[in-house]
Amino acid sequence: MFTKILIANRGEIACRVIKTARRMGIKTVAVYSDADKDALHVEMADEAVHIGPAPAAQSYLQIERIVEACRATGAQAVHPGYGFLSERAAFAEALAQAGIAFIGPNPRAIEAMGDKIESKKAANAARVSTVPGHLGVIEDPEHAVRIADEIGYPVMIKASAGGGGKGMRIAFSADEVAEGFARSRSEAASSFGDDRVFIEKFIVDPRHIEIQVLGDKHGNVIYLGERECSIQRRNQKVIEEAPSPLLDEATRRKMGEQAVALAKAVGYDSAGTVEFVAGQDRSFYFLEMNTRLQVEHPVTELVTGIDLVEQMIRVAAGEELTIAQEDVRLNGWAVESRVYAEDPTRGFLPSTGRLVTYRPPEEGVRDGVTVRNDTGVYEGGEISIYYDPMIAKLVTHAPTRTEAIQAQARALDAFAIEGIRHNIPFLSALMAHERWVQGRLSTGFIAEEFHDGFKPAAPEGETAHLLAAVAASIDDRLNRRKRQISGQLRAATPFAFDTARVVALDDKRIAVDVEPEGDTLHVRFSPGHSHAVASEWRPGQPVWTGTVDGAAIAVQVRPILNGVTLAHAGVMAHARVYTRREAELAALMPEKVAGDTSKQLLCPMPGLVKAIAVTEGQEVKAGEILCIVEAMKMENVLRAERDGTISKLLAAEGDSLAVDAVIMEFA
Repeated sequence: MFTKILIANRGEIACRVIKTARRMGIKTVAVYSDADKDALHVEMADEAVHIGPAPAAQSYLQIERIVEACRATGAQAVHPGYGFLSERAAFAEALAQAGIAFIGPNPRAIEAMGDKIESKKAANAARVSTVPGHLGVIEDPEHAVRIADEIGYPVMIKASAGGGGKGMRIAFSADEVAEGFARSRSEAASSFGDDRVFIEKFIVDPRHIEIQVLGDKHGNVIYLGERECSIQRRNQKVIEEAPSPLLDEATRRKMGEQAVALAKAVGYDSAGTVEFVAGQDRSFYFLEMNTRLQVEHPVTELVTGIDLVEQMIRVAAGEELTIAQEDVRLNGWAVESRVYAEDPTRGFLPSTGRLVTYRPPEEGVRDGVTVRNDTGVYEGGEISIYYDPMIAKLVTHAPTRTEAIQAQARALDAFAIEGIRHNIPFLSALMAHERWVQGRLSTGFIAEEFHDGFKPAAPEGETAHLLAAVAASIDDRLNRRKRQISGQLRAATPFAFDTARVVALDDKRIAVDVEPEGDTLHVRFSPGHSHAVASEWRPGQPVWTGTVDGAAIAVQVRPILNGVTLAHAGVMAHARVYTRREAELAALMPEKVAGDTSKQLLCPMPGLVKAIAVTEGQEVKAGEILCIVEAMKMENVLRAERDGTISKLLAAEGDSLAVDAVIMEFA
């Protein structure tokens, strides 16, 4: 067994590998770029080596620097994580030539399966069901359009060396193919150093289901069940679960056996994933094989009890699998949410900046429910523009799917992040979505259910009363604190003990009466309708935890002027608690009106201006491309919303812009 390994990656996956290595008694070496000198994975590792500037192409994608770091530290093996060099056969070969073990599959398997075009050919040879498409290299947009016309629309344009949603576009027409081809090639080149793309038929109303396989260097290969990854946006997975609510045992076995046959055909000898697109009728077709550890591997670990990182390390050290296919049992249900630094109210555009607050829910096992949070950040750390925007992977495991979803919802409500935009409100809303709860999924779920974009729901009905009760509890706690600090309000002061209140939740006004009784606050809305609220919340805590009528809940709390913002179960509201007279006066206050930006193009996220497609004085039509902004390895095309004339350009190619920076103005 190895005594020291190097992790050729960063962020949460580097931290994840370090945890298992530490448990196995193996020392670890981290590598880091200029942007990551204070990163969590650097702090956790036993040693750390600087490998270059912030851009990945100059650091994490530099094979020779990784090899040299191994030589300098005496690392005997390298775990590549996912992304970066994890699916580059040249990296595995370079390590082998240096006498360093690669904790992943052999180079031949990477070449056969890591390349999406070659993997399709191998799948066909192994008699695995495949999606109709063109497996040859496509030279230009015109060639791409001809191929798409032959296959039939819609089609999927995919980077051959891609992954993580990078270099992928769905096209429904010839015009969309031409533009998608250009964007996919550009993203593929910048993310993977390989601009080849291919085209295949896009299955309507599909589900994304993948099989986890595990092989060793002695010819043994098994499958560890499936994961459903259908909740996606921009072809990027958002929520994963294991097992899939679609599959029955017969389909699971058939998919697993095909995945194993494919892995054996290429001599696969590590952890890997065979991805399928599935129809609602349980038909399925091979998509690709990822020759690495998947982002969503924790859900498989929780339902099987198998540490995949440990198995990868042992296989790389030459050990034979001690797990046979008949030993694999799926226990309970696991759900994973990817917490991203992005603004779901702005089309999920990336967000960067400092994590002023980062308080994840408590991890561990309680009452048969497991909460796990895989992360690579910390409070006070920076979310950089150079890398993937994922902050954490929040995973819950319980005996049933319903219980796992409920646990996930509670954990999301207890997850506090401030300083950047994030997608926790969206994830919370998903957990409460009827279609998700029922398991009626497809890869078009987000586009279909949130076709007008995402906006946190306003509080209504009983949810409004629940948040009003929490707001009243917070106000009561703040008032008690003020009395204790100032000593100016005596017990006889009527205001201090006035029980009549008005809770304002945005534009909604709710009249309540509050009555403290020991550690409980009774909040009465009308005769016979009240909530008993108990909490040990203290001012400054970002999450209110307590009970409402005996049921435990968590509510995110953020201070605002004269109140707080409350977020719970995908519902968000600005809450202010008034006396009756204060409420009357507040209703007379004028509302602040936002400035008019209709004649400006604002940068929707922090990013780099990749291209300016117009000039001053140029007339543009609605839908025309104005510019391209790159953020976190994704190119975002900004288009004209209406016909107009460009009056002034305020940004140039190569500029780094903050969110809402003015790019250009219109006449």
